[in-house]
Amino acid sequence: MCKSPLHPLLSRLPKCEHHIHLEGCLTPSLLFSLAARHNLPLPSLPIYASAAVLQAHYSSPSAFTNLQSFLDLFGLVLPFLRTEADYYELGMTYFRRAAEDGVRHTEVFFSALDNPDRGAPFEVSLAGYKKAADEARKSLNMSVVLVPCFLRIRPAEEAIHFYDNTLRKYLLDGTLGGIGLAATEVGYPPNLFRELYARAKADGVPRTAHGGEEGGPELVSATLDELDVSRVDHGRLAEEDEALMGRLAREGTLLTLCPVSNVKLQGVKSVSEMPIRKFLDRGVRFSINCDDPAYFGGWTLECYCAVQEAFGLSVAEWERICGWSIEGSWCGEERKGELREELGKVLGEWREGEAVKV
Repeated sequence: MCKSPLHPLLSRLPKCEHHIHLEGCLTPSLLFSLAARHNLPLPSLPIYASAAVLQAHYSSPSAFTNLQSFLDLFGLVLPFLRTEADYYELGMTYFRRAAEDGVRHTEVFFSALDNPDRGAPFEVSLAGYKKAADEARKSLNMSVVLVPCFLRIRPAEEAIHFYDNTLRKYLLDGTLGGIGLAATEVGYPPNLFRELYARAKADGVPRTAHGGEEGGPELVSATLDELDVSRVDHGRLAEEDEALMGRLAREGTLLTLCPVSNVKLQGVKSVSEMPIRKFLDRGVRFSINCDDPAYFGGWTLECYCAVQEAFGLSVAEWERICGWSIEGSWCGEERKGELREELGKVLGEWREGEAVKV
């Protein structure tokens, strides 16, 4: 809980989340449960001595030195996810916490492809995550979009083959709602995946890609130009280019900022260094997201609180951010209307309460 007088409002705001990796919700307690379930030895590093030791490591400010130091640990635990039930449990770990934090619409990344890093075939993970998404829609007052996320460190030809032979049918029948592209930016420019994204565009598939977390503003521009995305994930370093910020504002492109994640990965020293104020002043649209919260310690509401404590935003500014989040979501106009209505109701009740105090 943050100390801001606006905390009760922040907790009630109907939130839209666009940048969350389900595998990044694998908490130490769940990891150790999976290891016992499948009789698998944990990695032979001291931090895996117990769930408590691993949690303490994740909580340390020096747990990660950069993106790659996180990805090295991230890859070690994927093989512990073996069955549909495992993926369902992981999905529900996020959905239940998100519901507590006031998330009403979420677009969740999960790893695409069949590769040696996975403990189960893609169809097994999809079945588990779909079951969890269906449960969230039914019982948690939440709309959900499943978004398979390609890894830019793997060959583009492999991604194209997987798209054509596996993903495409799920994207066309609505099981999946878009595609993403993640992992190390440096050395893997967007143009490598131009053909993949062209195929998705031809199929009418919504598209996003990570950019501007490690790579500079030129990588954000290249993501827009080469992949023709409607969103850019992270996009923090767009702040270094005034012309690019002007373009983002004109075109209404949403950036999915992850403030706590960027601090944990040493991209910024504190949340106060995030370009929240600069983007608000220039009309650059963004949403606030938790990325990989089991590792970084900031679930959705905690990220909102961290931003509030760093910038002291006004009610009108939060209304603007939540409005951008709704409009930038990959859901139908009917659902957006419901979210707008809920936002208006929450803000109206808050303002009425504040007027009574005066």
